[in-house]
Amino acid sequence: MSTQTQTKNRQIDTKKLVLAALFSALAYLVSLVFRIPFVPAVSFLKYDAKDVIIALEGFILGPWYSVATSVIVSLIEMVTVSSTGIIGAVMNVLSTLSFVVPATVIYKYNRKVSGAVMGLAVGVLAMTGCMLLWNYFITPLYMGVSREAVAALLLPAFFPFNFIKGLINACLTFILYKPIMTALRHAKVLPASSGSAPKKGTAVAINIAMVAVLACALGIAIWLSTRG
Repeated sequence: MSTQTQTKNRQIDTKKLVLAALFSALAYLVSLVFRIPFVPAVSFLKYDAKDVIIALEGFILGPWYSVATSVIVSLIEMVTVSSTGIIGAVMNVLSTLSFVVPATVIYKYNRKVSGAVMGLAVGVLAMTGCMLLWNYFITPLYMGVSREAVAALLLPAFFPFNFIKGLINACLTFILYKPIMTALRHAKVLPASSGSAPKKGTAVAINIAMVAVLACALGIAIWLSTRG
């Protein structure tokens, strides 16, 4: 490997590390500022959009970067603003990883619109299923109630929260990904794309569909928050 190639690779690695640090800081800031409860039956279930930032990081830099950021941000939350301690940190990591890992790994090996849509869809389903399981086992330790009491909340509270949260995060990730990638490439932070762009009509149609799903998910979240 030539010296010029080694220097170029080091520059790319440095840019990736700087971007990863920026994504981590932004994810923490988002989790700090935007915490929105929409399931009154379980007050500690609060939506924040940090998974969107972490998923975007994984799409842009690769899955391992999103894994590292999810752990780092959850630990920082635990020692700064969280009232749920180590249990809350563990649940945050499990929730984020169950969404971003399937999404970013699938997209890594299929860097097309279809890969992004498939990855995000699998991420939503994986997070919803995983969090039903982990809430059943771990939430009784946090809430100090019986497992039967938590089981009674799985379908009316935990399922809609995680599914709607996943839909919102998936739609926002898809909608924001292209503009952010374009901005980073124009700023010479990332190299120009070497792949073929999707047809404009297809991209517009999918974005419209994502906006429609996002609007429906937000409407359901607002409705759930008014149920009392």
